[in-house]
Amino acid sequence: MASFEDQDANGSRAPSPELLRASPRLFENPWLDKLSRVHWSMPLILYAPFVGLLAWLSFRAQAPVIVVGAAALGYLLWTLTEYLGHRYLFHAEFPGRWGARLHFLIHGVHHDHPNDPLRLVMPPLLSAPIMLIALLVGRVLFGVPLVYPALMGFMLGYLSYDMVHYYVHHAEPKTRLGRNLRRIHMLHHFRDPERGFGVSAPWWDKIFRTEHLPARQDGPR
Repeated sequence: MASFEDQDANGSRAPSPELLRASPRLFENPWLDKLSRVHWSMPLILYAPFVGLLAWLSFRAQAPVIVVGAAALGYLLWTLTEYLGHRYLFHAEFPGRWGARLHFLIHGVHHDHPNDPLRLVMPPLLSAPIMLIALLVGRVLFGVPLVYPALMGFMLGYLSYDMVHYYVHHAEPKTRLGRNLRRIHMLHHFRDPERGFGVSAPWWDKIFRTEHLPARQDGPR
């Protein structure tokens, strides 16, 4: 059976595997261009210590049931952030030549070269400001110390997103869940980029009615 690298979701020929895996230069400055490429393990290396610190602060200050509940809320908030960011920021069409350039840098390059192994997880230059904003907003909404488990759940959700995104592009899932996540995301790339925005949390597509629809059958229904 042909993979999505060889055939798109409608059965037509997809771009060549070489084009899908290409890693084009994004910046003339070599340092900026290097920072735009990230090994899949970088988010784990960078954020796992923060998750550990937040867990220690959380359990030190609050009952386990409160920590688990706040972390679950933080995780849920991440999944909504993932969906809304992918739908309304990553797929935004900005006006003008510079707008097109900005769109390409943010997400267009991933749709042109979806199997570039060094552009499948967020670079720290993008993820760090998101975490900082989450910390500041969390302090306002939850206060201290409740912000600690909420931010921990938010970070765990982000790490799940990055790992799932890399996995569905560079693995052959064996479980039903893994195969379904890969199928949904490949449909987003090769059938309809205006649907299937939830990478690690596809339930938001069902809630907002942007899930992929079954392929239409030929002939009368």
